[in-house]
This record gives sequence, C-alpha cells and structure tokens, in this order.
Amino acid sequence: MAISDAARRNHQELFPGHISMLARTDPELIEIFDNFAFDEVLRHGNLDARTRLMVQLAAMIACQAVSEYRVMLGAALTAGVTPVEAKEIVYQAVPYVGMAKVFDFLHATNDVLTERGVELPLPSQSTTTPETRLEQGLAVQKQIVGAKRVEGLYASAPQDEQHIQRYLSANCFGDHLTRSGLDVPTRELLTFATLVSLGGCEAQVKGHVAANLNVGNDRARLIGVLTQLIPFIGYPRTLNGLRVLDEVTL
Repeated sequence: MAISDAARRNHQELFPGHISMLARTDPELIEIFDNFAFDEVLRHGNLDARTRLMVQLAAMIACQAVSEYRVMLGAALTAGVTPVEAKEIVYQAVPYVGMAKVFDFLHATNDVLTERGVELPLPSQSTTTPETRLEQGLAVQKQIVGAKRVEGLYASAPQDEQHIQRYLSANCFGDHLTRSGLDVPTRELLTFATLVSLGGCEAQVKGHVAANLNVGNDRARLIGVLTQLIPFIGYPRTLNGLRVLDEVTL
C-alpha cells in the first residue's frame, strides 16, 4: 500500500514541509491512517477545512489527546482558524468536560500560539456582566434548546436542584455560549463533537442533536461531523453518536 496522491496533497496543505517520524518507524499504519483520514473521509460531506479541524480539536479535548491536539492545532492555524477561534474552542469545552480536563489544553494552546508569535492575552470575547449573565444566558439557552424545553426543565426540577438549572443558564450558556469569536451554530457543532467524543453522554448528545437542528445544522451536517471524527475517536463512540442522531432525525 502507498499513500495516495490526494492524501499527500491534503496532508501537505495542513503540515507544509513536515515529515512524520512515524512514517519512518510505522510506515504501514501511517499509510492506512493517512489514506483514510486525509483522503477517504474527506470525500464525504461538505464541511469546510476550518470547521472540520475545529470539531476535531474539540473531540481531541474530550478524548484527552493533548499530543495530537498540539499537532492538529498547528494544522488548524495553517488552514485559517484564527487565534481567537482556537481559544474559544478551548473555552467552550470547559462547561462540557470540566476545567480539570481542559487545563492542559489551555496551556498547550498558549504554547502553540506563542510559538507562532501571537501576543497573549487575546482581546476579550465576553458579552455579559455578572448582572446580565443569567438573563442573557437564559435567552440564548431558549434560542438553542427551545423555550418550552427550558421552561419545562425549571418547572420539573425539585427545589433543591433549582440552583443547578440556574448554573446551566448563567454559567454554561451565560458565561460561555454568549461569547463572541464563534457563532452559535458553530458552537453547537463543537458541543455535539465534544459530547460524542466523551462517550457515555448519549442523553446529552440527543439534546444537542435537537439543539443543532434548532440553530440550522441539519442531519447531513451532523453526519459530516461524525464522519470527520472517525479517524480520531474510533468507531464505537462514532456509532453511538450516529445511533442517537438516527433516533432524533429518522
């Protein structure tokens, strides 16, 4: 087996002039992987390169693949993902995977950006204040999840769980989903990729399939995301995500 011309070309666009050490030590595996990840799966769907790389980065955070994340972040920046967008992918992950898992990726992102001459900190992307985060978060939560669904969550939550509903509105949505730097449909694609890649989050994946549909990301686009995740997260989690997608959209 040889690496296809298309795989070589697509790889070169992301990693100009780079020669993989693994191509020397593990040529058979790299031929299989490169032909699959940089040729075969790229033939399916219509995700542009920037979106493809952003959802892959989100998946790598969920999978705790920090070494691969560093490599692919460089590729993403080469493909036109901006420093602000790169940082927002990391910030967006915090409410879904937790700061304990994001910590190393924040440092890795800062290292890669600094190596490329980007001055930190980047301009603020926050659009809320401590006084407005709950109100604005609730508004965007209703936009994404649906007003009736959100009102139902508040109504059905026991009194001793109401604070968690407020956290979801003010922190998850108010502190994070209201930020500029990425639009809401892109943020929902990132959330979908993150939850699928985490595994064991099928109930949340189901909710965010519906949320993606609410903000304009249709079934074909979500299948495109799952397709581009296969080489990096494997088949079991991808197929679990596909099963949930089918439950909602078929």
